[in-house]
Amino acid sequence: MDGIIPLYKERGMTSHDCVNHVRQILHMKKVGHSGTLDPNVDGVLPICVGSATKVVDYLMTHKKVYRGSVTLGFATETEDLDGAEVKRVIMHEPVVDDKIDTIMAGMEGELSQVPPMYSAVKVNGRKLYEYARAGQTVDRPVRTVTIKSFKRTHASQFDVETGTQRFDFEVVCSKGTYVRTLAVQIGTELGLPAVMSSLTRIESGGFTMDETVSLATLRQQVDSGSEDFLYPIDRVLSQYPTIVISDEIWAVVKNGVWLLPDEVNTDAPIIALKYQNQIKCLYQRVENRYKPLKMFSTK
Repeated sequence: MDGIIPLYKERGMTSHDCVNHVRQILHMKKVGHSGTLDPNVDGVLPICVGSATKVVDYLMTHKKVYRGSVTLGFATETEDLDGAEVKRVIMHEPVVDDKIDTIMAGMEGELSQVPPMYSAVKVNGRKLYEYARAGQTVDRPVRTVTIKSFKRTHASQFDVETGTQRFDFEVVCSKGTYVRTLAVQIGTELGLPAVMSSLTRIESGGFTMDETVSLATLRQQVDSGSEDFLYPIDRVLSQYPTIVISDEIWAVVKNGVWLLPDEVNTDAPIIALKYQNQIKCLYQRVENRYKPLKMFSTK
């Protein structure tokens, strides 16, 4: 079995938990995910099985879309509701929504982020959360991410009793973006502690929520002999021109032979070669020839 399963990850599970469950359901070892989701985040988690594990890097290049909420007035050690509270400021009046919108709009484009201490980013061979759990701090690398859109989706809500304010948002961003850090960055601009209080990934790898399948449904479909949950790797590689090749061309391509532009009738920089209704590989143009970029299958 080869293909991509757009899995719906429930809250309370790690991405690795999801992979283990899929392995058990499919009775396969060659299973991997793209784009880790924290345990308290639900939503789209593309799972690659069989030879499709070779397209994980290409899945990661697609935009990610999240919907969630930010709460102003307190902060936690993990930047979400999983961690212990580390700061609280009682708000006596709400921040006007226009001010929040202005700050969010100013974060669109390229943005520098420092990964949270409770994250899987490695520094000196150790994951940051390992330092954090040991009570240690370490210099963290600054990363640049792209925020394509960052919008408030509803009027904010001010809680007089708790002195906090909450608002919902939708963000379209590149891989590597820490959305909980976006929440903290908004708070910093407002001079207030802030936390990401809810998050759902509604799109990843080109797959949307309405295309996802739960683990329970996946098990039912597998038991019934259905493979309706499986998408071909073509879906992930749609940004590349697809060239259908002949038996003769495939005979040399599967051995990694370079091709001339005339043999594929194109001058595109990267092309997907299709044989017997399956994309077998990507070829990249180098000067006046095409050489193998990524081989997915030689069968």
